[in-house]
Amino acid sequence: MDLIAGIAHWFLDPAHWQGSAGVPTRVFEHVLLSGVALVIAAVIGLPAGIYVGHTRRGANLAVNLANLGRALPTLAVMGIVVPITSSIDPQLGFKVYPALIGLVVLAIPPILVNAFAGISGVDRDIVEAGRGMGMRPLELVLRVEVPIALPVIVGGIRSAAAQIIATATLAAIFGGPGLGRYLVEGYAQLDYPMMFAGVILVGVVFVAEEAAFALIQRRLTSPGVLEVRAEDVARMEATLGA
Repeated sequence: MDLIAGIAHWFLDPAHWQGSAGVPTRVFEHVLLSGVALVIAAVIGLPAGIYVGHTRRGANLAVNLANLGRALPTLAVMGIVVPITSSIDPQLGFKVYPALIGLVVLAIPPILVNAFAGISGVDRDIVEAGRGMGMRPLELVLRVEVPIALPVIVGGIRSAAAQIIATATLAAIFGGPGLGRYLVEGYAQLDYPMMFAGVILVGVVFVAEEAAFALIQRRLTSPGVLEVRAEDVARMEATLGA
């Protein structure tokens, strides 16, 4: 009960809602870092997944590289790139860039695999019908395959966003921005209400992200489109990775 009261008192303290260390600032930093990492990962993963799904070229290589990316611990990636990024920029290169790179590496695999699975799962009869209408390859991708596979593609982005938000707390280990600062500083000061407040805030951001993407997926899923189920994506990935 003392801990619960302490957490409540922490949230009710006006000092924790003001300044550079206040809740609004920390939430903004966390969302900004997560959003930038997600955008960069999408710019890399989406074109690669769509290309492989459309052409079926390099599917095994792409999925194996994605599996390798999943196997890399984010904290290890951050530690590896710190000497390089800090030599380029002593400030952001130590506090921000390592976390950003680690989060991008974390987010690319689900985006790439879902994009590949969604595009390759489009009914071939529909694709051939588009070709029969004289559509060029790029037009076929943009007007036929991507719209049909969009719910699955968004599902991959949603999965990546969830992983990023949960893992972005590691940025605080290197003095970076975000809600992880409450966890690191709370642990250093033995301020357990601060630590649990940070956990709660990360959970709130996570729930908000999940609700937003669930709504987007629901809006993008047409009743006339057969959605590739999550188990189909996993089975396809396991087959290609074998």
